[in-house]
Amino acid sequence: MGREFLIYVYLHVFRFFFTLFKLFPLQKNKTTFIASFGQNVWFTLQQLGNNHDQKCIILQTARCTENLHGYPCEKVIPFKAKHPLNWFRGIYHLATSRIVFVDNYYGILAASTFRKNVYCIQLWHAAGAIKRFGLKDQAIKERSQRTYRRFVKVYKRMDFVVVGSEKMGSIFCSAFGLDKRHLLRTGIPRTDFFFDQHAQREAVENIIAKYPAMQNKKVLLYAPTYRNGPSGKHLKIDLSALYNAFSQEYILFIQTHPTVQWKIDQQYEGFAFEITNTTINHMLCVTDILITDYSSVIFEYALLKRPMVFFAYDLGEYAEERGFWEDYTSLMPGPIVENTAELISCIKQYDYPVSKIEKFAEEWNHYSKGASSKNLVDLFYPKH
Repeated sequence: MGREFLIYVYLHVFRFFFTLFKLFPLQKNKTTFIASFGQNVWFTLQQLGNNHDQKCIILQTARCTENLHGYPCEKVIPFKAKHPLNWFRGIYHLATSRIVFVDNYYGILAASTFRKNVYCIQLWHAAGAIKRFGLKDQAIKERSQRTYRRFVKVYKRMDFVVVGSEKMGSIFCSAFGLDKRHLLRTGIPRTDFFFDQHAQREAVENIIAKYPAMQNKKVLLYAPTYRNGPSGKHLKIDLSALYNAFSQEYILFIQTHPTVQWKIDQQYEGFAFEITNTTINHMLCVTDILITDYSSVIFEYALLKRPMVFFAYDLGEYAEERGFWEDYTSLMPGPIVENTAELISCIKQYDYPVSKIEKFAEEWNHYSKGASSKNLVDLFYPKH
């Protein structure tokens, strides 16, 4: 109840200043991005910077760990209420921009009544979805009616949602309560990277320079999804067993949620590395086998047509808590294991299901063919 009251007050204050700043002229050559993740923002900005005379502003939220400085934009503003001056500046830019891009759920949209000639475009931060979210999130049953109405308001603010496939488009329509008129079938901007051989080579060279131990070794990447509560604070994979099984042939990178950090024992030095400050898509380029569970990273990794193993040790519990869009075991384009012993056996005897991965990649990335950023920008910005 206390948290809901604080949100109520926060949104009323936001609405007051947003309405006030709407008295200022709309700047038709200004675009504002709200960023929690950053990659889709970056690729869209790159395309804007290459072809269009646009004033671009990034509002960087507290959870955004991406280094956005140096991007082709005019300002990067920390968008946090505890920094009132920057917060007010951010509201001003939102209220006076012709186009607003967002890459996540933002409660402030419930208090943002944009002008009729302004577009709010949802970039989202994943090319596909395994677990339910939005209005279909399991946890929404426990929320109040006021909270539910706020969620609906946020989703109704989205004029368009960028999608890479009809499958993901249907999920967005269900999750956000929208119809298919709101879908932009341009492809996902960040997937352009997987069609750019030069960018991939550069990423691989940078990672090898940072981690020279990977030379002449194959790479395992463990990228589990974020879990709430105590279960999210412990690494369930047995590093000792993996070290004994694979240290001569592989190195292991571990990339967890930015808020979760592991201290890897010194005994695994040269084999296991926690990845920090490295873009996940760049890490995928050096990965020979991806180990994950319910993370959306698989939808982009599938574009590389490389093996995946699903270490779903808590499948039943997670399915009950979060809920899936479809049957997990049918969806996954690779073997599912429940413990480290099964994982080791699977990697040693891996049967590479190329055709299944190719089908999966096409199903979820049908519109993402290497020109997604250009497709998106061309829809909303006149060419010069």
